[in-house]
Amino acid sequence: MLEAPTVLLLMGIALIVFIVAGLHIYVVLGMVSLVGTYLLFGDVGITLELASSSAYAVLRNAVFAAIPLFVLMGEFMSRAGMATDLYKIANYFLRKLPGRLAIATVLGNAVFAAVTGVSVASAMTFSRIAYPEMMKFGYNRSFALGSIAGSASLGMLIPPSVLLIVWGIIIEKSIGKLFLAGFIPGLILALLMGIYVSARASMRPDLAPSKIKGDTESIATVPTGKEIISGLGVIVLILLVLGGLFAGFFTPMESAAVGCGGAIIFSYIKGLRWSQYRTAVVDSGKTIAPVLVLLMTAAMYAKFLALGSVVDMIQDIINGMGLGPFGVTVLMILIWLALGTLIDSISIILLTVPIFWPLAEAAGWDVNAFAIFGILAIEAGLLTPPLGLLVYTVKGAVPDPSVTLTEIFAGSIPYWILMLIVMTIIWIWPVTATFLTTFG
Repeated sequence: MLEAPTVLLLMGIALIVFIVAGLHIYVVLGMVSLVGTYLLFGDVGITLELASSSAYAVLRNAVFAAIPLFVLMGEFMSRAGMATDLYKIANYFLRKLPGRLAIATVLGNAVFAAVTGVSVASAMTFSRIAYPEMMKFGYNRSFALGSIAGSASLGMLIPPSVLLIVWGIIIEKSIGKLFLAGFIPGLILALLMGIYVSARASMRPDLAPSKIKGDTESIATVPTGKEIISGLGVIVLILLVLGGLFAGFFTPMESAAVGCGGAIIFSYIKGLRWSQYRTAVVDSGKTIAPVLVLLMTAAMYAKFLALGSVVDMIQDIINGMGLGPFGVTVLMILIWLALGTLIDSISIILLTVPIFWPLAEAAGWDVNAFAIFGILAIEAGLLTPPLGLLVYTVKGAVPDPSVTLTEIFAGSIPYWILMLIVMTIIWIWPVTATFLTTFG
Protein backbone atom coordinates (compact mmCIF):
# COMPACT_ATOMS: atom_id res chain seq x y z
CA MET A 1 0.00 0.00 0.00
CA LEU A 2 1.08 3.57 -0.70
CA GLU A 3 0.26 6.77 1.11
CA ALA A 4 -2.75 8.67 -0.26
CA PRO A 5 -0.73 11.75 -1.40
CA THR A 6 1.63 9.52 -3.39
CA VAL A 7 -1.29 7.68 -5.02
CA LEU A 8 -2.94 11.02 -5.83
CA LEU A 9 0.22 12.28 -7.52
CA LEU A 10 0.78 9.11 -9.53
CA MET A 11 -2.85 8.82 -10.64
CA GLY A 12 -3.02 12.52 -11.49
CA ILE A 13 0.04 12.21 -13.74
CA ALA A 14 -1.36 9.04 -15.33
CA LEU A 15 -4.72 10.73 -15.95
CA ILE A 16 -3.14 13.68 -17.75
CA VAL A 17 -0.67 11.56 -19.76
CA PHE A 18 -3.29 9.08 -20.98
CA ILE A 19 -5.81 11.77 -21.93
CA VAL A 20 -3.21 13.77 -23.85
CA ALA A 21 -2.06 10.52 -25.51
CA GLY A 22 -5.55 10.13 -26.93
CA LEU A 23 -6.98 7.21 -24.93
CA HIS A 24 -10.75 7.17 -24.55
CA ILE A 25 -11.75 8.98 -21.39
CA TYR A 26 -13.81 6.06 -20.04
CA VAL A 27 -10.76 3.78 -20.34
CA VAL A 28 -8.61 6.32 -18.50
CA LEU A 29 -11.15 6.83 -15.71
CA GLY A 30 -11.56 3.09 -15.24
CA MET A 31 -7.82 2.42 -15.18
CA VAL A 32 -7.06 5.26 -12.78
CA SER A 33 -9.88 4.25 -10.45
CA LEU A 34 -8.99 0.55 -10.30
CA VAL A 35 -5.22 0.98 -10.09
CA GLY A 36 -5.53 3.84 -7.61
CA THR A 37 -7.85 1.84 -5.33
CA TYR A 38 -5.50 -1.14 -5.43
CA LEU A 39 -2.53 1.07 -4.56
CA LEU A 40 -4.47 2.55 -1.65
CA PHE A 41 -5.62 -0.75 -0.09
CA GLY A 42 -3.44 -3.43 -1.66
CA ASP A 43 -6.50 -5.67 -1.93
CA VAL A 44 -7.94 -7.02 -5.18
CA GLY A 45 -11.27 -7.79 -3.48
CA ILE A 46 -11.84 -4.17 -2.47
CA THR A 47 -10.83 -3.05 -5.95
CA LEU A 48 -13.32 -5.37 -7.66
CA GLU A 49 -16.02 -4.39 -5.19
CA LEU A 50 -15.47 -0.77 -6.22
CA ALA A 51 -16.08 -1.66 -9.87
CA SER A 52 -19.14 -3.83 -9.29
CA SER A 53 -20.89 -1.53 -6.82
CA SER A 54 -20.29 1.52 -9.00
CA ALA A 55 -21.67 -0.19 -12.11
CA TYR A 56 -24.71 -1.45 -10.18
CA ALA A 57 -25.42 1.99 -8.71
CA VAL A 58 -25.40 3.55 -12.18
CA LEU A 59 -27.43 0.91 -13.99
CA ARG A 60 -30.19 0.77 -11.36
CA ASN A 61 -30.64 4.55 -11.24
CA ALA A 62 -33.87 5.42 -13.07
CA VAL A 63 -32.65 8.98 -13.67
CA PHE A 64 -30.34 7.67 -16.38
CA ALA A 65 -33.36 6.71 -18.48
CA ALA A 66 -33.92 10.42 -19.18
CA ILE A 67 -30.71 10.74 -21.20
CA PRO A 68 -31.42 8.17 -23.95
CA LEU A 69 -35.07 9.26 -24.16
CA PHE A 70 -34.23 12.93 -24.69
CA VAL A 71 -31.56 12.02 -27.27
CA LEU A 72 -34.03 9.75 -29.05
CA MET A 73 -36.63 12.53 -29.04
CA GLY A 74 -34.19 14.85 -30.77
CA GLU A 75 -33.19 12.15 -33.25
CA PHE A 76 -36.80 11.54 -34.31
CA MET A 77 -37.49 15.24 -34.82
CA SER A 78 -34.24 15.89 -36.63
CA ARG A 79 -34.77 13.01 -39.06
CA ALA A 80 -38.31 14.22 -39.75
CA GLY A 81 -36.92 17.57 -40.89
CA MET A 82 -38.63 19.51 -38.12
CA ALA A 83 -35.47 21.53 -37.43
CA THR A 84 -35.44 22.64 -41.07
CA ASP A 85 -39.10 23.66 -40.87
CA LEU A 86 -38.47 25.61 -37.68
CA TYR A 87 -35.60 27.44 -39.37
CA LYS A 88 -37.78 28.36 -42.35
CA ILE A 89 -40.49 29.78 -40.06
CA ALA A 90 -37.97 31.85 -38.08
CA ASN A 91 -36.34 33.04 -41.28
CA TYR A 92 -39.66 34.21 -42.73
CA PHE A 93 -40.98 36.04 -39.67
CA LEU A 94 -37.64 37.74 -39.00
CA ARG A 95 -37.28 38.95 -42.60
CA LYS A 96 -37.43 42.66 -41.62
CA LEU A 97 -34.44 42.43 -39.27
CA PRO A 98 -30.81 43.01 -40.33
CA GLY A 99 -28.93 39.73 -40.45
CA ARG A 100 -32.18 37.78 -40.34
CA LEU A 101 -30.63 34.49 -41.48
CA ALA A 102 -28.04 34.58 -38.71
CA ILE A 103 -30.73 35.58 -36.18
CA ALA A 104 -32.90 32.71 -37.43
CA THR A 105 -29.91 30.44 -36.91
CA VAL A 106 -29.53 31.61 -33.30
CA LEU A 107 -33.28 31.26 -32.66
CA GLY A 108 -33.45 27.89 -34.40
CA ASN A 109 -30.45 26.64 -32.47
CA ALA A 110 -32.00 27.83 -29.19
CA VAL A 111 -35.26 26.01 -29.82
CA PHE A 112 -33.63 22.93 -31.31
CA ALA A 113 -31.27 22.86 -28.34
CA ALA A 114 -34.28 22.57 -26.06
CA VAL A 115 -35.25 19.46 -28.01
CA THR A 116 -31.90 17.70 -28.36
CA GLY A 117 -30.00 19.06 -25.35
CA VAL A 118 -26.77 18.31 -27.23
CA SER A 119 -24.56 21.09 -28.61
CA VAL A 120 -22.82 18.91 -31.18
CA ALA A 121 -26.16 17.77 -32.62
CA SER A 122 -27.29 21.39 -32.99
CA ALA A 123 -23.99 22.40 -34.61
CA MET A 124 -24.16 19.56 -37.12
CA THR A 125 -27.81 20.22 -37.97
CA PHE A 126 -27.51 23.96 -38.59
CA SER A 127 -24.18 23.63 -40.39
CA ARG A 128 -26.12 21.75 -43.06
CA ILE A 129 -29.33 23.83 -42.91
CA ALA A 130 -28.22 27.43 -42.37
CA TYR A 131 -24.77 27.68 -43.96
CA PRO A 132 -25.83 27.07 -47.61
CA GLU A 133 -28.70 29.55 -47.22
CA MET A 134 -26.45 32.29 -45.82
CA MET A 135 -23.89 31.69 -48.56
CA LYS A 136 -26.65 32.07 -51.16
CA PHE A 137 -27.26 35.60 -49.87
CA GLY A 138 -23.57 36.44 -49.83
CA TYR A 139 -23.03 36.50 -46.05
CA ASN A 140 -19.50 36.97 -44.80
CA ARG A 141 -18.32 33.42 -44.27
CA SER A 142 -16.74 33.93 -40.86
CA PHE A 143 -19.83 35.82 -39.65
CA ALA A 144 -22.10 32.99 -40.83
CA LEU A 145 -19.97 30.21 -39.38
CA GLY A 146 -19.64 32.04 -36.06
CA SER A 147 -23.42 32.28 -35.71
CA ILE A 148 -23.69 28.51 -36.16
CA ALA A 149 -20.90 27.47 -33.81
CA GLY A 150 -21.61 30.16 -31.21
CA SER A 151 -25.34 29.56 -30.89
CA ALA A 152 -24.88 25.77 -30.83
CA SER A 153 -23.48 26.24 -27.32
CA LEU A 154 -27.04 26.95 -26.19
CA GLY A 155 -27.67 23.21 -26.50
CA MET A 156 -26.11 22.44 -23.14
CA LEU A 157 -27.79 25.26 -21.23
CA ILE A 158 -31.42 25.34 -22.34
CA PRO A 159 -33.26 22.36 -20.84
CA PRO A 160 -33.63 19.47 -21.25
CA SER A 161 -29.83 19.46 -21.31
CA VAL A 162 -27.90 16.21 -21.14
CA LEU A 163 -25.12 18.06 -19.30
CA LEU A 164 -27.54 19.27 -16.63
CA ILE A 165 -28.78 15.71 -16.16
CA VAL A 166 -25.24 14.39 -15.77
CA TRP A 167 -24.32 17.27 -13.44
CA GLY A 168 -27.35 16.58 -11.25
CA ILE A 169 -26.50 12.87 -11.07
CA ILE A 170 -22.88 13.57 -10.11
CA ILE A 171 -23.73 15.93 -7.24
CA GLU A 172 -26.99 14.11 -6.36
CA LYS A 173 -29.19 17.22 -6.62
CA SER A 174 -32.59 17.85 -8.20
CA ILE A 175 -32.41 17.70 -11.99
CA GLY A 176 -35.73 19.53 -12.26
CA LYS A 177 -34.30 22.49 -10.33
CA LEU A 178 -31.20 22.48 -12.53
CA PHE A 179 -33.43 22.59 -15.62
CA LEU A 180 -35.26 25.55 -14.12
CA ALA A 181 -31.93 27.20 -13.30
CA GLY A 182 -30.73 26.93 -16.89
CA PHE A 183 -33.88 28.24 -18.55
CA ILE A 184 -33.57 32.01 -17.97
CA PRO A 185 -29.77 32.26 -18.46
CA GLY A 186 -30.21 30.30 -21.69
CA LEU A 187 -32.89 32.68 -22.95
CA ILE A 188 -30.82 35.71 -21.93
CA LEU A 189 -27.78 34.34 -23.77
CA ALA A 190 -29.87 33.63 -26.88
CA LEU A 191 -31.27 37.17 -26.73
CA LEU A 192 -27.80 38.70 -26.40
CA MET A 193 -26.61 36.66 -29.38
CA GLY A 194 -29.57 37.84 -31.45
CA ILE A 195 -28.94 41.48 -30.47
CA TYR A 196 -25.25 41.14 -31.38
CA VAL A 197 -26.07 39.70 -34.81
CA SER A 198 -28.64 42.41 -35.58
CA ALA A 199 -26.39 45.24 -34.37
CA ARG A 200 -23.38 43.92 -36.27
CA ALA A 201 -25.42 43.51 -39.46
CA SER A 202 -26.78 47.06 -39.07
CA MET A 203 -23.30 48.54 -38.74
CA ARG A 204 -21.81 46.37 -41.50
CA PRO A 205 -24.55 45.53 -44.05
CA ASP A 206 -21.93 43.86 -46.23
CA LEU A 207 -21.58 41.10 -43.62
CA ALA A 208 -25.22 40.05 -44.00
CA PRO A 209 -26.86 41.19 -47.26
CA SER A 210 -30.65 41.09 -47.24
CA LYS A 211 -30.93 40.25 -50.95
CA ILE A 212 -29.53 37.62 -53.24
CA LYS A 213 -27.15 39.30 -55.65
CA GLY A 214 -29.00 40.40 -58.79
CA ASP A 215 -32.46 40.23 -57.20
CA THR A 216 -34.48 43.35 -56.50
CA GLU A 217 -36.27 42.11 -53.40
CA SER A 218 -35.32 40.36 -50.22
CA ILE A 219 -36.18 36.70 -50.46
CA ALA A 220 -37.75 34.85 -47.54
CA THR A 221 -39.66 31.79 -48.69
CA VAL A 222 -43.17 31.60 -47.28
CA PRO A 223 -43.39 28.35 -45.28
CA THR A 224 -46.10 25.92 -46.35
CA GLY A 225 -48.91 24.88 -44.06
CA LYS A 226 -47.25 21.52 -43.42
CA GLU A 227 -43.97 23.24 -42.52
CA ILE A 228 -45.75 25.59 -40.12
CA ILE A 229 -47.48 22.69 -38.39
CA SER A 230 -44.17 20.83 -38.19
CA GLY A 231 -42.26 23.83 -36.81
CA LEU A 232 -44.98 24.69 -34.31
CA GLY A 233 -44.97 21.04 -33.27
CA VAL A 234 -41.45 21.57 -31.96
CA ILE A 235 -42.67 24.50 -29.84
CA VAL A 236 -45.68 22.53 -28.55
CA LEU A 237 -43.48 19.61 -27.59
CA ILE A 238 -41.04 21.86 -25.73
CA LEU A 239 -43.87 23.52 -23.83
CA LEU A 240 -45.34 20.13 -22.98
CA VAL A 241 -42.07 18.68 -21.71
CA LEU A 242 -40.77 21.72 -19.83
CA GLY A 243 -44.19 22.96 -18.68
CA GLY A 244 -45.07 19.56 -17.24
CA LEU A 245 -41.68 19.31 -15.59
CA PHE A 246 -41.70 22.80 -14.07
CA ALA A 247 -45.34 22.47 -12.95
CA GLY A 248 -44.52 19.25 -11.15
CA PHE A 249 -46.69 17.01 -13.33
CA PHE A 250 -43.71 14.96 -14.53
CA THR A 251 -40.42 13.81 -13.12
CA PRO A 252 -37.42 14.29 -15.46
CA MET A 253 -37.73 10.65 -16.56
CA GLU A 254 -41.47 10.97 -17.20
CA SER A 255 -41.03 14.23 -19.11
CA ALA A 256 -38.42 12.52 -21.30
CA ALA A 257 -40.86 9.69 -22.00
CA VAL A 258 -43.67 12.14 -22.81
CA GLY A 259 -41.34 14.10 -25.10
CA CYS A 260 -40.20 10.97 -26.89
CA GLY A 261 -43.81 9.83 -27.37
CA GLY A 262 -44.77 13.25 -28.72
CA ALA A 263 -41.77 13.21 -31.08
CA ILE A 264 -42.93 9.87 -32.48
CA ILE A 265 -46.38 11.29 -33.19
CA PHE A 266 -45.15 14.54 -34.78
CA SER A 267 -42.46 12.81 -36.82
CA TYR A 268 -45.00 10.26 -38.11
CA ILE A 269 -47.29 13.10 -39.19
CA LYS A 270 -44.29 14.68 -40.92
CA GLY A 271 -43.66 11.47 -42.86
CA LEU A 272 -41.13 9.41 -40.90
CA ARG A 273 -41.64 5.69 -41.41
CA TRP A 274 -40.63 2.39 -39.80
CA SER A 275 -37.22 1.98 -41.42
CA GLN A 276 -36.27 5.55 -40.42
CA TYR A 277 -37.46 5.01 -36.85
CA ARG A 278 -35.34 1.88 -36.66
CA THR A 279 -32.29 3.77 -37.93
CA ALA A 280 -32.94 6.58 -35.46
CA VAL A 281 -33.06 4.12 -32.55
CA VAL A 282 -29.80 2.47 -33.64
CA ASP A 283 -28.04 5.82 -34.11
CA SER A 284 -29.28 7.02 -30.73
CA GLY A 285 -27.90 3.86 -29.18
CA LYS A 286 -24.50 4.58 -30.71
CA THR A 287 -24.62 8.01 -29.09
CA ILE A 288 -25.90 6.89 -25.71
CA ALA A 289 -23.87 3.72 -25.10
CA PRO A 290 -20.52 5.55 -24.71
CA VAL A 291 -22.20 8.08 -22.41
CA LEU A 292 -23.52 5.37 -20.09
CA VAL A 293 -20.12 3.64 -20.01
CA LEU A 294 -18.58 7.02 -19.21
CA LEU A 295 -21.01 7.47 -16.33
CA MET A 296 -20.15 4.02 -14.95
CA THR A 297 -16.41 4.68 -14.97
CA ALA A 298 -17.04 8.17 -13.59
CA ALA A 299 -18.87 6.60 -10.65
CA MET A 300 -15.79 4.46 -10.05
CA TYR A 301 -13.61 7.57 -10.27
CA ALA A 302 -15.79 9.46 -7.78
CA LYS A 303 -15.68 6.55 -5.32
CA PHE A 304 -11.90 6.33 -5.66
CA LEU A 305 -11.66 10.05 -4.85
CA ALA A 306 -13.85 9.53 -1.78
CA LEU A 307 -11.95 6.45 -0.55
CA GLY A 308 -8.62 8.20 -0.85
CA SER A 309 -9.92 11.48 0.64
CA VAL A 310 -8.62 13.06 -2.54
CA VAL A 311 -11.14 15.90 -2.50
CA ASP A 312 -10.12 16.86 1.04
CA MET A 313 -6.45 16.83 0.07
CA ILE A 314 -7.01 18.97 -3.02
CA GLN A 315 -9.13 21.35 -1.00
CA ASP A 316 -6.36 21.63 1.61
CA ILE A 317 -3.78 22.26 -1.12
CA ILE A 318 -5.84 25.00 -2.77
CA ASN A 319 -6.73 26.59 0.56
CA GLY A 320 -3.04 26.50 1.46
CA MET A 321 -2.31 28.53 -1.68
CA GLY A 322 -4.28 31.41 -0.15
CA LEU A 323 -6.33 32.03 -3.29
CA GLY A 324 -9.60 32.78 -1.50
CA PRO A 325 -13.06 32.25 -3.08
CA PHE A 326 -12.25 34.56 -6.01
CA GLY A 327 -8.97 32.85 -6.81
CA VAL A 328 -10.50 29.38 -6.51
CA THR A 329 -13.24 30.32 -8.97
CA VAL A 330 -10.73 31.77 -11.45
CA LEU A 331 -8.66 28.59 -11.18
CA MET A 332 -11.72 26.45 -11.96
CA ILE A 333 -12.57 28.63 -14.98
CA LEU A 334 -9.05 28.29 -16.39
CA ILE A 335 -9.11 24.53 -15.95
CA TRP A 336 -12.54 24.24 -17.63
CA LEU A 337 -11.47 26.41 -20.57
CA ALA A 338 -8.27 24.38 -21.00
CA LEU A 339 -10.08 21.05 -20.83
CA GLY A 340 -12.67 22.29 -23.33
CA THR A 341 -9.93 22.43 -25.96
CA LEU A 342 -9.08 18.76 -25.38
CA ILE A 343 -12.14 16.66 -24.45
CA ASP A 344 -15.94 16.70 -24.62
CA SER A 345 -18.27 18.37 -22.12
CA ILE A 346 -19.55 15.23 -20.38
CA SER A 347 -16.02 14.01 -19.78
CA ILE A 348 -15.06 17.40 -18.33
CA ILE A 349 -17.99 17.26 -15.90
CA LEU A 350 -17.16 13.71 -14.85
CA LEU A 351 -13.50 14.61 -14.28
CA THR A 352 -13.92 17.91 -12.47
CA VAL A 353 -17.30 18.26 -10.75
CA PRO A 354 -16.64 15.66 -8.00
CA ILE A 355 -13.62 17.78 -7.04
CA PHE A 356 -14.87 21.28 -7.86
CA TRP A 357 -18.30 21.20 -6.24
CA PRO A 358 -17.00 20.76 -2.63
CA LEU A 359 -14.58 23.63 -3.28
CA ALA A 360 -17.35 25.81 -4.68
CA GLU A 361 -19.70 24.95 -1.82
CA ALA A 362 -16.98 25.94 0.66
CA ALA A 363 -16.58 29.21 -1.28
CA GLY A 364 -20.29 29.98 -0.78
CA TRP A 365 -21.68 29.10 -4.21
CA ASP A 366 -25.38 28.29 -4.64
CA VAL A 367 -25.69 24.77 -6.05
CA ASN A 368 -27.86 25.80 -9.01
CA ALA A 369 -25.91 28.96 -9.83
CA PHE A 370 -22.64 27.03 -9.80
CA ALA A 371 -24.03 24.39 -12.16
CA ILE A 372 -25.06 27.00 -14.75
CA PHE A 373 -21.81 28.90 -14.25
CA GLY A 374 -19.80 25.72 -14.76
CA ILE A 375 -21.67 24.65 -17.88
CA LEU A 376 -21.19 28.10 -19.40
CA ALA A 377 -17.45 27.83 -18.72
CA ILE A 378 -17.31 24.35 -20.22
CA GLU A 379 -19.28 25.43 -23.30
CA ALA A 380 -16.97 28.44 -23.69
CA GLY A 381 -14.10 25.96 -23.66
CA LEU A 382 -15.66 24.22 -26.66
CA LEU A 383 -15.16 27.45 -28.63
CA THR A 384 -11.66 28.19 -27.28
CA PRO A 385 -8.72 27.94 -29.72
CA PRO A 386 -6.90 25.91 -30.78
CA LEU A 387 -9.00 22.77 -30.32
CA GLY A 388 -12.59 23.86 -29.55
CA LEU A 389 -14.78 20.81 -30.14
CA LEU A 390 -17.75 22.76 -31.55
CA VAL A 391 -15.50 24.50 -34.06
CA TYR A 392 -14.21 21.18 -35.36
CA THR A 393 -17.80 19.87 -35.48
CA VAL A 394 -18.88 22.78 -37.69
CA LYS A 395 -15.77 22.38 -39.85
CA GLY A 396 -16.62 18.74 -40.47
CA ALA A 397 -20.34 19.30 -41.03
CA VAL A 398 -20.51 22.30 -43.38
CA PRO A 399 -20.84 21.27 -47.04
CA ASP A 400 -17.85 23.40 -48.06
CA PRO A 401 -14.33 21.94 -47.88
CA SER A 402 -12.74 25.36 -48.34
CA VAL A 403 -13.91 26.53 -44.89
CA THR A 404 -11.00 27.00 -42.47
CA LEU A 405 -10.83 26.62 -38.70
CA THR A 406 -9.47 30.18 -38.45
CA GLU A 407 -12.67 31.57 -40.00
CA ILE A 408 -14.87 29.66 -37.55
CA PHE A 409 -12.78 30.62 -34.51
CA ALA A 410 -12.79 34.29 -35.59
CA GLY A 411 -16.55 34.31 -36.07
CA SER A 412 -17.12 32.53 -32.73
CA ILE A 413 -15.14 34.96 -30.55
CA PRO A 414 -18.09 37.41 -29.96
CA TYR A 415 -20.28 34.51 -28.81
CA TRP A 416 -17.48 33.31 -26.54
CA ILE A 417 -17.34 36.79 -25.01
CA LEU A 418 -21.13 36.85 -24.50
CA MET A 419 -20.91 33.57 -22.61
CA LEU A 420 -18.22 35.02 -20.36
CA ILE A 421 -20.45 38.06 -19.72
CA VAL A 422 -23.37 35.89 -18.56
CA MET A 423 -20.94 33.85 -16.44
CA THR A 424 -19.69 37.05 -14.82
CA ILE A 425 -23.23 38.24 -14.06
CA ILE A 426 -24.03 34.97 -12.30
CA TRP A 427 -20.72 35.09 -10.45
CA ILE A 428 -20.36 38.66 -9.17
CA TRP A 429 -23.96 39.74 -8.72
CA PRO A 430 -25.59 37.45 -6.14
CA VAL A 431 -29.05 39.03 -6.48
CA THR A 432 -29.04 38.47 -10.24
CA ALA A 433 -27.64 34.98 -9.78
CA THR A 434 -30.49 34.11 -7.45
CA PHE A 435 -33.04 35.55 -9.87
CA LEU A 436 -31.51 33.77 -12.85
CA THR A 437 -31.48 30.40 -11.14
CA THR A 438 -34.72 30.39 -9.13
CA PHE A 439 -37.02 33.01 -10.75
CA GLY A 440 -36.53 34.97 -7.52
